[in-house]
Amino acid sequence: MQPISRRRFLSATGAAMSAALAVRPSATHAQVAGQRPSQDASVEVLNPRTRVPLSFIIDDSTCLVNLNRFAIPQFARLAPERYQHDWRKMPVEIPDDFVRKFVDWCDEHGVKGKYSVVPYPACVGRLDRVLPGWTHKEMAASLDLVRTRLLPNWDIHPEMVTHTRVIDTKTGHPLSEVNSRTMENWRWAEGKSVDELANYLSYALRILKNVDLPCQGITTPGGFGNGAKPELAQAAFEAVRDVFDAEIPHYFKYLEDSGSASVQPRVEYASGLDTDDPRCIVNLIACTGDWTGGWDCSNRGDLDRFITPDLAGGRMVDVIDRGEPALMLCHWTGIYFNGEEVGLRIFQEAVTRLERKYDHLSWMKLSEIARYWAAKELTRIERTQNRIELHAPYACPDFTLRLVTAGNAAPQISRGDSSAPLREVARRFDLQAGAWRREGNDAVICFNLPKGRTQILC
Repeated sequence: MQPISRRRFLSATGAAMSAALAVRPSATHAQVAGQRPSQDASVEVLNPRTRVPLSFIIDDSTCLVNLNRFAIPQFARLAPERYQHDWRKMPVEIPDDFVRKFVDWCDEHGVKGKYSVVPYPACVGRLDRVLPGWTHKEMAASLDLVRTRLLPNWDIHPEMVTHTRVIDTKTGHPLSEVNSRTMENWRWAEGKSVDELANYLSYALRILKNVDLPCQGITTPGGFGNGAKPELAQAAFEAVRDVFDAEIPHYFKYLEDSGSASVQPRVEYASGLDTDDPRCIVNLIACTGDWTGGWDCSNRGDLDRFITPDLAGGRMVDVIDRGEPALMLCHWTGIYFNGEEVGLRIFQEAVTRLERKYDHLSWMKLSEIARYWAAKELTRIERTQNRIELHAPYACPDFTLRLVTAGNAAPQISRGDSSAPLREVARRFDLQAGAWRREGNDAVICFNLPKGRTQILC
């Protein structure tokens, strides 16, 4: 089955005319996996601390600008029959007070995720220069809010440069023609080379770097990258590493919102695992559609698709119960919902229901999930009797293993000339770095994995 992007194309020209709608499920193993090391069959890498990772993916966000108000008339120029929204009634701004309200609630509940910051939102203005309609002081305060309140628990991504018109990276102006091949969401990326795409991604990343917003990944707007999916993955690696020197770049483009296809992260283009310069990029997969109100506020969401009132069903339950990372998707414009906050209430109730049902979830940033999966798949694991040797290209906190053991002694982590036993805990979900527990003939251990060589004595 061929991979498809998370957004469906919905106009007379098919794939050319979409703005931001989720697609039906598909296989997303589109890219080259690259190198994979040997891993002894008696050792299994589990989820971090044996918990199920969660993350909240927020698209179409930026500073101050309500993206829809300015994007929809640009989309309507090409597809008036598709975009008949009364955009003039939409607020110009999503205020920073709402950002604070959202972050305050998320901090109380431990929510983490990804927050897009569109660098040149809908061509209104560049965040590193001027944002017409707002004072320099207002723009600076909004950027500072992202740095101080969001950065600790949220990855920042560019969602390309404008989310609407393609920018000429030499002039900084939108391309003069207006058609499906000069809109980021639609067909511009078709047939582009790795270098061409990397140049464009780097342009977006540098705007955010200019305003001190670090990025370890990128998000694609609409159909951006369709027709050049292998090139997009490689370009994202090159751009993020070049601009921010990120050790493990990642990207978000795909979702699987139903069915049994795996939504585990895809570690792609791995190489150099036994060198000082290991390389890979991680493809993060959302497991839901946007059921919080949509990118254009044209529906009022569907809370029960996330998790039902009786806590027995819903997509999040399906994915969590099979132990895979559950990445929820939304659009910031729908969370705010033109000031009605429809999407915010849906999200809050979904999280509340998850808290009532489960006690083994772990909110993580996309970069944290990407790091864990890179370590999980790319660490070489060799065993000789009661000695296990790990060769890790990447360090990783809370690395968790299940080991077949020969005796009852506590496993020990050995590095260099020193070794130390782990602390035993009674419950699986009490595991944290430096702890272990017995499960039948197996030991489950959790520790902070360093880059390089580590031995486990068991």
